[in-house]
Amino acid sequence: MKKKLLIGTGVVIVLLTGVMFYLRSATKKHSPATTVAYTQNGFNLSVNYCQPFKKGRVIFGPKETGALQAYGEYWRMGANEATTFNTETPLLINGKELPAGKYAIYAVPAQNEWTIAFNTENDRWGATAPDEKNDVLRVQVPVTETNTAVEQFNISFEADSVAVSALLAWDNIQVKIPLELGKK
Repeated sequence: MKKKLLIGTGVVIVLLTGVMFYLRSATKKHSPATTVAYTQNGFNLSVNYCQPFKKGRVIFGPKETGALQAYGEYWRMGANEATTFNTETPLLINGKELPAGKYAIYAVPAQNEWTIAFNTENDRWGATAPDEKNDVLRVQVPVTETNTAVEQFNISFEADSVAVSALLAWDNIQVKIPLELGKK
């Protein structure tokens, strides 16, 4: 009897694992995974994230508007698993140091500025917020409204002669995170 119970339990575990892997891969059809990188002038940066689409929805706004991402609430900056930010060198962001490493990067959007956090829990799946005690750095960055709506959430890098910025764009919102090389 114990043998049958153990075999049955094993089969259920294998089936549940298979279903979980299938569901994870199926969600990426709607919000495809992508990587963006910047490797110039001493920077070696990459961001791995999944790109959801607007699909006619209100994206950012007060909770009562039915916004997909309500102001003041945790957002993983993408879909599916946690968005990860990798840097091989220390960085300065708004004058605060971010050590080299791999982080989950998330936001708490507001109408005029967003809080951007870098957290050590970088292997998370789903929309539940990480433990803020594991935030290595939190900074505030301004929000810019644009005249053109971006259908699919996008992260890119923009550089000038001194620094690099990570640009986040979705719907009619753009956020720029300034990145400078820190001390090694």
